[in-house]
This record gives sequence, C-alpha cells and structure tokens, in this order.
Amino acid sequence: MSRVSVPCHVKGTVALQVGDVRTSQGRPGVLVIDVTFPSVAPFELQEIMFKNYYTAFLSIRVRQHTSMHTPAKWVTCLRDYCLMPDPHSEEGAQEYVSLFKHQMLCDMARVLELRLILRQPSPLWLSFTVEELQIYQQGPKSPSMTFPKWLSHPVPCEQPVPLLEGLPDPSRVSSEVQQMWALTEMIRASHTSTRIGRFDVDGCYDLNLLSYT
Repeated sequence: MSRVSVPCHVKGTVALQVGDVRTSQGRPGVLVIDVTFPSVAPFELQEIMFKNYYTAFLSIRVRQHTSMHTPAKWVTCLRDYCLMPDPHSEEGAQEYVSLFKHQMLCDMARVLELRLILRQPSPLWLSFTVEELQIYQQGPKSPSMTFPKWLSHPVPCEQPVPLLEGLPDPSRVSSEVQQMWALTEMIRASHTSTRIGRFDVDGCYDLNLLSYT
C-alpha cells in the first residue's frame, strides 16, 4: 500500500514537573508535544514514524473532526507504549519506531491534531524526546489494470482436426516404414561381401579384356 507524507507543524515541548520544583530534586518526567496540520484537511492517519531519544513510554491522543455542529474531541489512541524495555538501560533509547493505525485503540479517520505524551521515569537521563517525526496517510490507489476481452475469457482448448477420409493413419504408416527398414537391414546383412574382380571371369582372366586396358 502506498503512503504519502503529511506536512505538519511540531510545536515546542511542554514539560510537566515531577517532584518539588523548588529543589534540585525536581525534574521533568513527562513531556507533551502537540502536532498540528494547518494546511491539510482532516485525513485518515496510516503511520507515525520517529526516532526515539531516551523516551521510555509513549501515549498519543488524537483530536478528530466529528460534525459541523459538534466540537472536535480528544481521544486516547495509544497508551503507555513501551519504547525502552528497561528505562535505566540504553536498549531502545535511540531506535527508529513505526506505529501503524491497526495498533491504535481507536479509528484514525478525520484527524485534526495529535498530542504526544512522553514519559521517562529513570533519573539517569538528563533529557528525552522524539526526533524526525513523520506522519503518513494513505496514498492514491493505483488504477486498476484492464485486460482485453480475449484474455479475460480464454477460448476453450481446440479439438484436433479430424483426418481426411481416404488418407492412412500416420501412426500406422510410421510403424510399417520401421518394419520395412528392419527387413532391409536383415537382407543386406545376409548377402556376401565377396568382391568381384574387374577382369575376373569364372576364376580366370580374359586376355582380350586385358589387352585393351
């Protein structure tokens, strides 16, 4: 299935503070990133792709268009998706990630805006985010190929042309020819191979014939 990149605007991250903000122990454990699509009509999202940077868990909320008389509403489509199996180790910290619409918790049609909620509970990493964010929708369908009628409806196997009356059966003619050839070989093998001399007559030479040579 073809896909088309959707132009988007990624807003700056908003940090939600964890701990006492008045002391050095407080640190941002949650980041919020809003993604808008100012130049695109509501669309059906097919894929989200990005490069992780030390984000342990990801949740996504989507704002969808409903109707002209009903305000758009926010719906959670992905909840606490694990990007790092162990938040305290490097595994998965800088991997490329693709999320498809079949992994979402809701229908991804009529998308107006996305909100990415990033969490990193480990105090080992000074910063975390997602990079190289790309949003894709389904591309135009390929035109269906049309085939000629004679290809769509093949002609049934043709029946062999019946033999003309009065002509012998080819298989029978071939068999008789082989028998004749075998008989000829037998006759040739039974004949003597004694050579007859040029001037030999009954075991003697004719002097008249010899005189003219």
